[in-house]
Amino acid sequence: MSDPAAFPTQPPGVAWPTIDWPTDLTDAYDEQLNEAFTDPLLGETYAVVVVQGGRVLAERYGNALAHFDKPPTPVTADTPLLSWSMAKSMTHFLVGTLVDEGRLDPLAPAAVPEWADPRDPRHAITVADLLAMRDGLDFNEAYVLDQPSHVVDMLFGEGQQDTAGYTARRPLAHEPGSVFNYSSGTTNLLSRLVADQVGPGDPYRAYLQSRLFDAIGMRSATATFDAAGTFIGSSYVYATARDFAKFGLLYLRGGTWGDEQLVSRDWVRTARVPVSVDEESGYGYSWQWWVRGDDYGTFAAHGYEGQRVTVIPALDAIIVRCGKTASDHYPALRAWQDRLIAALAAAYAPSKSKPRSGAV
Repeated sequence: MSDPAAFPTQPPGVAWPTIDWPTDLTDAYDEQLNEAFTDPLLGETYAVVVVQGGRVLAERYGNALAHFDKPPTPVTADTPLLSWSMAKSMTHFLVGTLVDEGRLDPLAPAAVPEWADPRDPRHAITVADLLAMRDGLDFNEAYVLDQPSHVVDMLFGEGQQDTAGYTARRPLAHEPGSVFNYSSGTTNLLSRLVADQVGPGDPYRAYLQSRLFDAIGMRSATATFDAAGTFIGSSYVYATARDFAKFGLLYLRGGTWGDEQLVSRDWVRTARVPVSVDEESGYGYSWQWWVRGDDYGTFAAHGYEGQRVTVIPALDAIIVRCGKTASDHYPALRAWQDRLIAALAAAYAPSKSKPRSGAV
């Protein structure tokens, strides 16, 4: 097993999957894949992709996407699937490119026009506070219909035309930096900071396309922007499961892709260091990524209804799972992932397989 704090390198002779994924398919994980598609606690699983040593070792697709205006669409390897909050981790990447270039300072107050007055207590909110979900804004993330929900109002109600502006108008509920409060609105404020640097609308879309999607070959990926020209970085990227796995590989390799350093290793490390602990799930939260706190250095992009891009450095592995799991059953989803990670670890043991990569 590799050092969980390290970034494993692409193994010699294994091509980067900018065009196509190298494959080394095995039935070793059939039991776990069968569970993913048959366990009623997991609801509906659409896709699972397992990568280790830079190669796809196992994958499966199933079930169908429901539509209001046409028959359900069977899910295949070519089906774009909705990221939901996995997009937040892509926003982390975009912010990192600007931090690397000196265009954003995580320790500086966030340049939010609505808080420009130094007498406004929100003026003290830093970029780091936004990244860590510790901005202190009064924002309710509940996806329910029987109580007020700022995230529903932002995405589907009065805030949908300008998601960052909607959030920027929220008052403080806590002193900035003092309390963890998971908020999709916070990520859209970060996304508007990116827009302010690269230009809203078409320039921002081109930046996202060139710096991330094209750079790592996420050819299926499309992102949704609001009417104000801000990428809705909290929630809306569509891509195939294999393309989501490419994003996981970028972070597994410490921001390197081929001969290019797309974002600095120092920035990727900020995805792996928890700043808070979510009391409900027990996961740590870093800067727009979730941290499992296990022996493998596992960190992950999570999305509503159980979307997951899970990066496991010590095992040089990535697990992508897309589907529809009720929040009450997230513990079952975590237990399924635990079993799959354990199987990957057993196969990766030096006594059972030769190492697939070095680490730096």
